[in-house]
Amino acid sequence: MTEQRTPPMTREYLMCPPQHFAVEYAINPWMDPAVEVDRELAGKQWELLRVTLTDLGHTVHVLPARVGLPDMVYAANGAFSVDGTVYGARFRHPQRRSEAAAHHRFYLDRGWTYIPASETNEGEGDFAYVPGVAGGVILAGYGFRTDPAAHAEAQEVLGRPVVSLRLVDPRFYHLDTALAVLDEHRIAYFPGAFSTAAQRVLAQLFPDAVLADDADALAFGLNLVSDGRHVVLNSAATGLAQRLAAAGYRPVAVELTELRKGGGSVKCCVAELRPAPPQT
Repeated sequence: MTEQRTPPMTREYLMCPPQHFAVEYAINPWMDPAVEVDRELAGKQWELLRVTLTDLGHTVHVLPARVGLPDMVYAANGAFSVDGTVYGARFRHPQRRSEAAAHHRFYLDRGWTYIPASETNEGEGDFAYVPGVAGGVILAGYGFRTDPAAHAEAQEVLGRPVVSLRLVDPRFYHLDTALAVLDEHRIAYFPGAFSTAAQRVLAQLFPDAVLADDADALAFGLNLVSDGRHVVLNSAATGLAQRLAAAGYRPVAVELTELRKGGGSVKCCVAELRPAPPQT
C-alpha cells in the first residue's frame, strides 16, 4: 500500500529561457560542442516544463536570458535561498561567471537579503535544503564545482547546519544530478555518486530515502523538482518514476532531450525561491 501525501503550500520558482542556449564549450562530461543543439526544440521543451509547474499551482518567475551566456538556462546554479536570505553563486568556470550578476539583480529588485559569496559555489547545483530535518538542514556537495570552504560560508550566511557530501564521479558533477529533496524529511539519491563516507552519512540521516540505480541516475532522473507530492522528472527515468509512485508520490514526466546536451535536466533549469515566512 502506498503512502498518501498532501502537498505543501505552492512554491515559487525561477527559470531562464534557452533563448541563447548552445553547447559552445565543454565544462562537464555531458557537453560536446560537436553535437548540434536544436534551440527551437529546446525552447519548446523548456516551455512545457514551465507550464507543467504552473499547472501544478506554482509560481514561476522568468529571468531574462543574456547574450553570450549559453548556460544561463540552468537557473538553479545562480544562487541558493533559505527564508528570504540568498547566498550568491561564485562560478568556478569563467564562461559562467557573469550569470551571478543577473541573479543578484533579480533578488535585489525584489527586496531579498542577498549575500555575495567569497567562496566558489554554484548555488542550488550543490546545495539542497531539507526543512524538516534538524530544524532545517543544508546538504552540500563538493568535489568538482563547489569548494568545501563555501559550505562553512553558507552556514554562516543562512544560519542552518550544513552537511558536506563528497562527489566522486565526474558525471555527477553537481549535487543536484545525484540527490533530490522529495519533501520536508525525505530525499532520493544515487549512492554511487558519493564517497563511501558520504554514503554512510546519507544512510544514517535518511534511512527511508528512495534510491536510484545507475540507469535512472545517468538519465538525469534525480535532477528533479518535487513539491512534496508531485515529482517532475525526466521522462527517461522510468524506473525511478515507478519507485517514487510506490513511495506515494505522483511522478510527472517531462522530456528535456536538448537541455540534457548541456549536462542538465529539470532541476538545473529551476531555482526554488524560499521567501521569509510571514510574520505572525
